[in-house]
Amino acid sequence: MYDLVIIGGGPGGVAAGVYAARKKMKTLLVTDSFGGQSLVSNDIQNWIGTKSITGLDLAKSLEEHLRAQPGIEIVEGELVTSVSKRDGGFAVATNAGRQIETRYLLVVSGSRRRKLGVPGEREFDGKGVVYCTTCDAPLFGGKTVVVAGGGNSALEGVLDLVTYASKIYLMVRSEVLRGDPLTQEKVRSHAQGPDAKVVILWNSLIQEVRGDKFVTGVVYRNAKTDETKELPLEGVFVEIGLIPNAEFVKDLVKINDYGHIIVDGKTQQTSCPGIWAAGDVTDVLYEQNNISVGDAIKATLNIYDHFKKS
Repeated sequence: MYDLVIIGGGPGGVAAGVYAARKKMKTLLVTDSFGGQSLVSNDIQNWIGTKSITGLDLAKSLEEHLRAQPGIEIVEGELVTSVSKRDGGFAVATNAGRQIETRYLLVVSGSRRRKLGVPGEREFDGKGVVYCTTCDAPLFGGKTVVVAGGGNSALEGVLDLVTYASKIYLMVRSEVLRGDPLTQEKVRSHAQGPDAKVVILWNSLIQEVRGDKFVTGVVYRNAKTDETKELPLEGVFVEIGLIPNAEFVKDLVKINDYGHIIVDGKTQQTSCPGIWAAGDVTDVLYEQNNISVGDAIKATLNIYDHFKKS
């Protein structure tokens, strides 16, 4: 039986692995791959301590750091499919049929971006199609872009882009914005006048992403008139929400209405004794790599406190 199983190979999972190994807990980290959502980013400029790094290089750096820790065990290329309670801990099952027993569990499995599901989206992922405005807005200086979505993440994305992009189309599938009133007001202030930097396209749905080596435009449809148009641009920001990777523990821990694991902000403990969680899979206020790292370290140190007392 392991002392700790960490689920996730993003920045938070790796940070937890490094700290757990240094505390000499018998630890196993299970991940499909290293790097998390940032793996597809061409240029990450807010990873503290590094001015600029690609998602691929960040993933390699994280993996190398983790593998350098004495005693850490790693299962790569597998996904956790279920977690169940056992005497003295938990049983963890993977999609490869592996069965693992552990006293404590740290879920740092992140979330996955909700996709548009249209032709061209996958082909131009990382080539003009991006899923994190906070991360990639500076790369689109002087360019025309579209933001798909009508909630807080889309509105905040528009505000992030205002400083950089020359023109921003906000494509909303309905006739209302769903973000908080203050953020709506800020976005609307940039959408006034004939030379407004922001243009809101109501009842609009992206049907296709077009391009050559990089994105050159989108085809969109008006849901009311059924009219289809092509819009030339150089960036597509998909901000239609995230799906937390928490399905495998949803019967053991409390989950909010959005599918996030609810945690104690001081310790990262979940409602189930013996299970901690950190990063984007939780109800954290801000979903950022640096925050995931801090929360995962916090969780690991709290797990170690319990480990010492047991």
